Amino acid sequence: MIGPDIPALLAAAGLDPNAVQDLCERALVEDAGGGLDLTSVATVPFDAEGTAVFAPRAAGIVAGLPVAAAMVAACADDDIVLEVAATDGDRVAPGQPLLRVTGLTRTLLTAERPALNLLGHLSGIATLTGRWVDAVAGTGARIRDTRKTTPGLRALEKYAVRCGGGVNHRMSLSDEALIKDNHVVAAGGVAPAYAAVRAEFPDLPVQVECDTVAQVTAAIEAGATLLLLDNMSLDDLRASVALARSAGDVRLEASGGLTLDTAADVAATGVDFLAVGALTHSAPVLDIGLDLQAAPGRTSAGERVH
Repeated sequence: MIGPDIPALLAAAGLDPNAVQDLCERALVEDAGGGLDLTSVATVPFDAEGTAVFAPRAAGIVAGLPVAAAMVAACADDDIVLEVAATDGDRVAPGQPLLRVTGLTRTLLTAERPALNLLGHLSGIATLTGRWVDAVAGTGARIRDTRKTTPGLRALEKYAVRCGGGVNHRMSLSDEALIKDNHVVAAGGVAPAYAAVRAEFPDLPVQVECDTVAQVTAAIEAGATLLLLDNMSLDDLRASVALARSAGDVRLEASGGLTLDTAADVAATGVDFLAVGALTHSAPVLDIGLDLQAAPGRTSAGERVH
């Protein structure tokens, strides 16, 4: 391969290169159905070369370019020439080249759909996140994701949230305790639930979900410093913020029923975060296409690494 070091790009993005490689290989096996790309084999000479240009059909924020590059590289049996023409997190315009790959045409066409599936999905998440970030600009509140992710794609989807300007909540159940309503019921109240987690895991970060201002008071009195305010009215959010500020270093996250139309009003109450599950479970795909061009000839610059 001639071009950027894909594993290094993935690692710099906070992604596990081995995990991405495994995902690419599984996606290609799935798409081939255990056989060949019959259409490309029938219509494209085995030694034909071309250049594939990935470009958006709509404006948005791009995320996943190293992943798309890894997908093409995983499909290649021969050298490819790779040029990354944009950076994850960039706001891109329709028709703007994002990624150029020159190689065997069959390789490019076989890798096209899996690469576009991931690139469009991740860019859609980044684009939606960017809309939420723009909606609360100037308030001091930050947009945060949830665990409502596609099984097996959590690391990539949360990376896309970061590309869009959001911040990540916990990556797994073992990162942080989140005491939700069912835990409160099981433990007999907010204070007993918080005390139980603290006793079992004294150094673990703990967030407590509160449905009412009374629960906010109980959680703060129990020692909680991070609260999730679920489905509260604006008045209750303001009251909760007042309690948190008077208590000192207590951070608040609003969740439940949030929309882009109400995001600014919720953020203006003074909460620190807005939890938005839709970032990962409902983001529309950013329309990105691949245009195949005849290869102008391979460059000899750089070192070839097969």
